[in-house]
Amino acid sequence: QVQLVESGGGLVKSGGSLTLSCQASGFAFRGSSMSWVRRAPGQGVELVATVANVGGAATYADSVKGRFFISRDNNIDKLYLEMNAVKPEDTAVYYCTKLSSWRRPESQGTQVTVSS
Repeated sequence: QVQLVESGGGLVKSGGSLTLSCQASGFAFRGSSMSWVRRAPGQGVELVATVANVGGAATYADSVKGRFFISRDNNIDKLYLEMNAVKPEDTAVYYCTKLSSWRRPESQGTQVTVSS
């Protein structure tokens, strides 16, 4: 059974930094491309960042490019999102997902609130 547990969210001031973590279990994490997605109040799901299963290549939404960095540790089945220079528009619930199911996050997520 796929289980993804996010942590690290909270309240941060505009311009600040935050690092999110996701502990994965119940599937072959090493063999899965993984993503962070977010859902802002009243908005749909946005694909924020993806890290490939092979080679670790990363891709980012234009809205976060140059500010956010995704990484993974396959030894402990963890996914990370380093968030820098955050903006109020980054306020959302953040979820980690397999890339294959990014449109339907099913985990609890972690709330990030950026104050201006």
